[in-house]
Amino acid sequence: MSWSRLRTCRCYRNRAVTLGVFLCPAAATKLRIQRQLDSAFSRRCGTTAGGEVRVRFAPSPTGYLHLGGLRTALYNYIFAKKYGGSFILRLEDTDQSRLVPGAAEAIEDMLEWAGIPPDESPGRGGPLGPYLQSKRLDLYRQTASQLLESGHAYHCFCTPQRLELLKKEALRTGQTPRYDNRCRHLRAVQVQEKLVQGAPHVIRFRLEEGVEPFQDLIFGWNRHEVAQVEGDPVVMKADGFPTYHLANIVDDHSMRISHVLRGSEWLISTSKHLLMYRALGWQPPAFGHLPLLTNKDGSKLSKRQGGIFIQRFQTDGVLPEALLDITTNCGSGFSTNRVGRRVGELISEFNPSKITTHSALLDLEKLPEFNKIHLQHRIEDERQCNFLIKDLQRQIREAYRGEIQDEDVLHEDYIRRVLHLRKGHISYLRELVSPAYSYLWVRPAFSSQQVAALSTEALHVATLALKLVEKMGERAAVDQLGKDLKTLAKQTKGTKYRDVMKLLRLTLSGLQQGPSVAEMMVALGPAETLHRFRKLLLDKTS
Repeated sequence: MSWSRLRTCRCYRNRAVTLGVFLCPAAATKLRIQRQLDSAFSRRCGTTAGGEVRVRFAPSPTGYLHLGGLRTALYNYIFAKKYGGSFILRLEDTDQSRLVPGAAEAIEDMLEWAGIPPDESPGRGGPLGPYLQSKRLDLYRQTASQLLESGHAYHCFCTPQRLELLKKEALRTGQTPRYDNRCRHLRAVQVQEKLVQGAPHVIRFRLEEGVEPFQDLIFGWNRHEVAQVEGDPVVMKADGFPTYHLANIVDDHSMRISHVLRGSEWLISTSKHLLMYRALGWQPPAFGHLPLLTNKDGSKLSKRQGGIFIQRFQTDGVLPEALLDITTNCGSGFSTNRVGRRVGELISEFNPSKITTHSALLDLEKLPEFNKIHLQHRIEDERQCNFLIKDLQRQIREAYRGEIQDEDVLHEDYIRRVLHLRKGHISYLRELVSPAYSYLWVRPAFSSQQVAALSTEALHVATLALKLVEKMGERAAVDQLGKDLKTLAKQTKGTKYRDVMKLLRLTLSGLQQGPSVAEMMVALGPAETLHRFRKLLLDKTS
């Protein structure tokens, strides 16, 4: 694929015009450097006849979206947006026996949730649909007929029993099971007789030797003589549905896909697909095979792990930005490898020439740290913070139904203050409704024995604390309040600073550990802090 072909792409055409006319010299130099960085990749890229970049994510709704699928979708989405193209979701539902009810809708919902929505899809529609393969059967049948007429495919009448015997014999002799191409040698009259009799059959594609090498966008030059190691593949099954091998090339051609970015497990099948493109006289797209996403020990991600499904992460309170960040951070293809990138930053930093062939080792133990960073980003964004407030209000009502003594804890300003104080300390929003933070929503209980165990000056400490609160005002700062508390502790006779803080923390939260006393006081506000310190004073004077 030549660089001259890529220049017809709208995104590069616009970049050339911008470089020559509108950019200042410094910006033009920066853009030229970026083009040099991309050149090795770009020379291998092709586009559609109209120069438009069109990529697709084509999962099978035989299960729900998992991390590996999300990563493939993400790279396609980023590629499309980087080069001003379109991202298409196509669902390959031809294996009707394995379809999971609701999975098709859930896959699209999860892409929307993740912030990488398709431009064309079963749900959104589009000019080149339908985007469900089960609704495109006539197109596959026409293409299969075209292959039959040109001699590139043939009817196969071998029974499942015969195929099973071939498999068992191959395994018995230590060979790889493969079809022996028996039916490709049937005479035309034999085929016609069986068809007239209504004999069950499939259609197989005739593999030929002499595969041309192709340049993969990531793995470079490749060539697999599939005819030497495989039997002729089935392209149309007995039930009238196509196999993946036929359906994917028909759809990629008819949907004008310019670049196929998929998992490296399909690399070995690409030569087979290119033979089919050649047989049909179609121009193939450019292919790029993404390295696998694996566990941190290099083992394969498995659906049996359960915890890799996107809906599970959503339910657990993981932010979509954190998932996108961690799945790209452990891999390649970006000009930097920093933590905390959002989709827009991933797009701007995407550099396809930097995608390597090495597997991406995913360490999900780091996910809480990624989520903490992105939760902080959301808290600092006013619009997104408002959504967090509403979500937390719902969680508080569910967790502490019937226990809340003061409805002010559900007020937006109060919750916003709590969020800003705890940002950078919590990884998940749900942590704020755990027992460790219950004091924020319900008033704590503590015993006189707990108080006595900490200090014999509880009454004096309470009096000093009340005076401090009366001075602190609504806009007290944690740092200054911390200094004031140290001064307060010095006014006691025999109670150490550490025990004074434990006593105040017990009074405010009923806990022995947690945020600093100063932060608790600022979070609760002067009125509620006074209420709780007065309770300590009353308990000691009653």
